[in-house]
Amino acid sequence: MTPAGPRAGGGGASGAAGGTPVLYETGGITDSRRVAADLCADLRGGELLDPAFEARAPRLDARDRRWTQELVYGMLRRRAVIDAHLDARVRGGLARLDPDLIDLLRLGVYQLMYMGSVPAYAAIAQTVELAKQRHGIGASRLANAVLRRLERERDALELPHPVDPVDALALRYSHPRWLVARWVARWGASETERLLAANNTEPRTVLRPYGIVREQLEATLESAGIHVEDAPLVPDSIQLSTHASLVELGAFRKGLFFVQDPASTLAVRYADIPPDSLVADLCASPGGKTLELTRAARAVLAADRSATRMQRLMTNVRRVEARNVLALVADARHPPFRQVDAVLVDAPCTGTGTFRRHPDARWRLKVSDFAVLGALQRSILRAAASIVRPGGLLVYSTCSLEPEENDAQIESLLAENAEWRLEPPATGAVPAEVLDAGRLRILPHRHGVDGAFAARLRRVGG
Repeated sequence: MTPAGPRAGGGGASGAAGGTPVLYETGGITDSRRVAADLCADLRGGELLDPAFEARAPRLDARDRRWTQELVYGMLRRRAVIDAHLDARVRGGLARLDPDLIDLLRLGVYQLMYMGSVPAYAAIAQTVELAKQRHGIGASRLANAVLRRLERERDALELPHPVDPVDALALRYSHPRWLVARWVARWGASETERLLAANNTEPRTVLRPYGIVREQLEATLESAGIHVEDAPLVPDSIQLSTHASLVELGAFRKGLFFVQDPASTLAVRYADIPPDSLVADLCASPGGKTLELTRAARAVLAADRSATRMQRLMTNVRRVEARNVLALVADARHPPFRQVDAVLVDAPCTGTGTFRRHPDARWRLKVSDFAVLGALQRSILRAAASIVRPGGLLVYSTCSLEPEENDAQIESLLAENAEWRLEPPATGAVPAEVLDAGRLRILPHRHGVDGAFAARLRRVGG
């Protein structure tokens, strides 16, 4: 697109980062805000936030990409609070409005309340223009009245004060009430509040060196102006202390690192698979655990049932030049392998341990998902058990915090099969603080990383 002049007041990250922002020829609306509105429509259509963002982000420059990510991901983390403020100021309540208009208002309110780099007039004017273009003059007038009222009252804004403590937590931290109630029943209100607060923090980017030691990668990044610090729980990973466009770095193009949260790294270290093993990774995409496995394995048989997801895995494999990966498209319920030394099942799950990273997931999750995914997990786990050689290992992991997806799956398999036993890894494989009765259990509010679970089983029968 051809630049047409200055933006209307901080349309992208450039509003905070300096420089002359540009206004694209899209009816006065910045590309960043137009992409944000389209992303909300993608989510309503059932798409996942990360792939939807990656599909739309190429039309943005690096600064605007970061700004748009802050807006959409941040709005989803604060959605219940934003809705409470809007509902009190929309005559008849939010329920009477078109869902797309509601999302436009949410984006506008997030800019007003949480993005200090955005002038109020820009947040309001751009939202009003979006409403006009997408829904007509009546919608634009409503948006203008509601947002201007919020701006006038922003110093005196108050949320409702629910009597029920679960309602209060759900509203304050923007989580579905039914899920908060589950967690309060399990951990109590105080620890649940810590978890909810952790879920609303923006996760840091953590890099895993590949084909290079941590100190070399750190020096390379620092020389490129990227400031780094120690990562939690995994000393040889590197945590970025500032935001950076990774794909533009020479170290990225040379394949000297891949991105991986410490929880995922620890799941592979917990597996403690002996060197020179033949390992099957049955739910391999996007490939971070596959790459971690390649450090010691003789070969990794990486499978996923999605050809598109496997293309993403192979892009990473080729970039870092991992030479001991055999990738194929296959359903984990019907693995095309036999008699392997070890199997890793990183099972499809509700992802309740990664809400800080995937804020759309909390609003997409349904109670029925536990039963649907539980049945799939059981099927995959039993199929995986059938291809492990006698004496071999089966490692089951999820990024869920829920007992139905974690301990219950393991207890069921052990109860049905006398040839399997739980065998924790060797002492020192992972920090003692993430072990619970021999199982890996990582909680965001306790450990400062994504949530994860893993259990390591040995096949002892013939």
